[in-house]
Amino acid sequence: MITPVLPTYARADLEFERGEGPYLITAKGERYLDFGAGIAVNAFGHAHPRLVAALTEQAQKVWHTSNIYRIPGQEKLARMLVEATFADTVFFTNSGAEALECAIKMARKYHAAGGAPERYELITMEGAFHGRTLATIAAGGQKKYLEGFGPAMPGFPQVPFGDLKALEAAIGPATAGILIEPIQGEGGIRVIPNEMLRAIRALCDKKGILLVLDEVQTGVGRTGKLFAHELAGIAPDIMGVAKALGGGFPVGACLATEAAARGMVAGTHGSTFGGNPLAMAVASAVMEMALDENFLPHVNMLGLKLRQKLAMLADQYPRVIEAVRGEGLMLGIKCRITNTDLVAALREEKMLTVGAGDNVVRLLPPLNIEEGHLDEAMEKLGRACAKLDAGLADEAALAGAKS
Repeated sequence: MITPVLPTYARADLEFERGEGPYLITAKGERYLDFGAGIAVNAFGHAHPRLVAALTEQAQKVWHTSNIYRIPGQEKLARMLVEATFADTVFFTNSGAEALECAIKMARKYHAAGGAPERYELITMEGAFHGRTLATIAAGGQKKYLEGFGPAMPGFPQVPFGDLKALEAAIGPATAGILIEPIQGEGGIRVIPNEMLRAIRALCDKKGILLVLDEVQTGVGRTGKLFAHELAGIAPDIMGVAKALGGGFPVGACLATEAAARGMVAGTHGSTFGGNPLAMAVASAVMEMALDENFLPHVNMLGLKLRQKLAMLADQYPRVIEAVRGEGLMLGIKCRITNTDLVAALREEKMLTVGAGDNVVRLLPPLNIEEGHLDEAMEKLGRACAKLDAGLADEAALAGAKS
């Protein structure tokens, strides 16, 4: 099919007409169990009545005014985020990449405001993904995203994933801070251990640099905590969030302490659409649900059950599954087969998942799923693994016959 849309996506030949909770439904009425959630975006599934009501109510009032004027919805949501986190101040954006752009500028401006403009580098880890802008692809450092776009933007030295000694050795006179994901999502659900996060926090304090966390994918309850850094009992100086914050409506935010944001005075940063009334209405409703006292215990309970079920499946199909990793309802299946084969096999079972680096398949279901949805997912996973395992057995038998 010829399309005028720029061909930058290797799209599946699949489209959906509507959604209901954890399901996406085609025009033909085929129902797919969505364990990708728009890549960890649809935290409360599809067409959640509370989010639909919030958007509809605001849409009948005002959509956009620009940040020339005060926006009451920003004040409300910022206050909710500040009261629930380490932060003192919030800047609203339209996406995770923009939230990280703000975080990068803020970290550099912090040192410039303190009389050290030469401190502009943010040390990152290999396998990172921080967005698709020129700054964030440079921060991610992955060749496949950098190739063809000219010299990479300077200021992002990288160290091997999880190498604390290399991280400390990389700190120099130009270092502004350390930028990391507590759990690498695109990188393959690779978890930085809690003790290492605590050591990195202490290292930043010792060296007088900033800890900048990318919680775009891990935030708003995905790991069983409101934000993943809470698992280690630490707090960053600056944090970028997005994805689940809008429950499907495009919105992001850069959170910071008052000290870290000292250089971000009037005129230093801005956005035409960021924090518009529609986004603020929906994101406020998302946060109200995420802050409900029953929400995180539910995520933790189902995350534990899903992980246990996946471990049993890995024992049953060791030729297909190598390991299970992650936290809460941000889980990854490390495959022995090619991960795209498992994604495709699950799609045939009408279950949607997301591939990742390190040969991993991500399971990122809506955070309000029920146990029945877990059971359904495991049935589909079991059938997909059985088919793939049978194929491996056939290949082995054929190879044996030829030898």
